[in-house]
Amino acid sequence: MSLLQISRLDEILETATNLFKSKGYVGTSMRDLADAVGMEAGSLYSHVDSKDELLQHICFTIAGRFNKEIDLVLSVTNCSTSEKLESAINGHVKVITEDINATSVFWNEWKYLPEPHHSELSKLQVVYEHKFRSILDEGVNSGEFKIADTTFTTMGILSSLNGLQKWRTYSMPPEDLGSAFAALFIKGIKN
Repeated sequence: MSLLQISRLDEILETATNLFKSKGYVGTSMRDLADAVGMEAGSLYSHVDSKDELLQHICFTIAGRFNKEIDLVLSVTNCSTSEKLESAINGHVKVITEDINATSVFWNEWKYLPEPHHSELSKLQVVYEHKFRSILDEGVNSGEFKIADTTFTTMGILSSLNGLQKWRTYSMPPEDLGSAFAALFIKGIKN
């Protein structure tokens, strides 16, 4: 594949991401996408097979980024559980803020993935939540955190963080958001 083809595919993916965010997956046609990238609809199919393929690529790329970040955190053994949780929160915020359009599509449009991709992505989300919760479980077991229900607390933290994709502006630089969220959450669960 030539560099021209790679950059054209990147342009198609970026444009699809922006259209899926602004118009929704269902509201975006392949003709809309072709018009936005300045090509005939038939020519678009020489780069991608379907709209489903684009959504799949966006969603699984973001899921991969989330899991890569949490795996990095879990691989560290020489820090406190609070530090691990702070790193996990920072990593989650990093993925969201690095590509707000793609994470918005990930959270709001993944339900349109056809099977078996819908089930595969759902499993990846459950695995991620389990990894995140394992940090809270570790903190409870060590006596560092006082949490009655780590599943509830995990969902509360992740729901708050995932809301970032709906913010239009940030009151602080994205790199400071994770630390601010971490300070807020850790203060509330520290023993």
